Amino acid sequence: MRLALNLGYLSSWNDPMSHLAIAQEAERLGYSCVWVAEAYGSDAPSMLAWIAGQTERIELGSAVFQIPARTPAMAAMTAATIDKLSGGRFRLGLGVSGPQVSEGWHGVRFGRPLARTREYIDIVNLALTRKVVRYDGQHYRLPLPDGPGKALKLILHPVRDHVPVYLAAVGPKNLELAGEVADGWLAIFFSPEFAHESMASIAAGRAKAGKTLEGYEVAAGVPVVFGDDVTMCAELVRHYAALYVGGMGSREQNFYNALATRMGYGDAAREVQDLYLAKRHRDAAAAVPLEFIDRTSLLGPVERVAERLRAYQEAGVTEISTLIFGDADHGIQTLRQLAAAWERAGL
Repeated sequence: MRLALNLGYLSSWNDPMSHLAIAQEAERLGYSCVWVAEAYGSDAPSMLAWIAGQTERIELGSAVFQIPARTPAMAAMTAATIDKLSGGRFRLGLGVSGPQVSEGWHGVRFGRPLARTREYIDIVNLALTRKVVRYDGQHYRLPLPDGPGKALKLILHPVRDHVPVYLAAVGPKNLELAGEVADGWLAIFFSPEFAHESMASIAAGRAKAGKTLEGYEVAAGVPVVFGDDVTMCAELVRHYAALYVGGMGSREQNFYNALATRMGYGDAAREVQDLYLAKRHRDAAAAVPLEFIDRTSLLGPVERVAERLRAYQEAGVTEISTLIFGDADHGIQTLRQLAAAWERAGL
């Protein structure tokens, strides 16, 4: 199991130079990849290209490129470009986002997300192999029929024959799709204690494709906070967890709330959502169960984190994608402590 870094996206409490400093320290420490996110602020490709030009070895991943934000051909062009700029270090992470962002920000209907994702990945892979792109799907048709469109192929030669594709997935059906059509899964709120449920769905998808879990990548985004008091460490994660469980989506459709419910925290998930949607954000954060935070994070002293790292590996995780809190100095210190815990765990 490897260590990686998830920088998230730019916001009011961080800046590009801090992100770069943390990414460069991760490279120095031997971390395998730096992942970058996007929502409706900074975009992932710009940040990844910028980091690519100022690093040498660490791989670069999108966690994620939002599917409604780009045509599949544009995603393939961007993947090929960053892979070229970085000398073959790019990983293409994709996700459908959610209905509020897809329809409210990008103006793309959210319906039938699994079928759209399947077709999207088909076209991306086809384009990156530099074959002429012809596709006749329910959601994508290339070229458009009865018009002047011409079937084209990518004119840029990628560094590699195949750019690895990762899919962000939460629900059972999307997890099965990730196992079937992707090279890896981008996991969130991954708990070793609940892993068998998720991994069974991934394995079902692999079986559909005539494959096993051998060689399949599971990159889990895991909050990491070091300190002597686990309860105090969890306080830094509370607002992050409340945002997803309570406010990421609507009352009718929140994938993370549904995940917490499947993990056995249904009553708490409803309370967190009620409070968050009532704009009582502090109360929502306080309502997130400590056990849920502890099971989906790495908290406490180095020795305790080392023990939990072993549990993640045993659960099938191939890469811990570190989510850090605080400024650049604190982030760099967290990366160093996590590297020490990883060594202590013998991984």
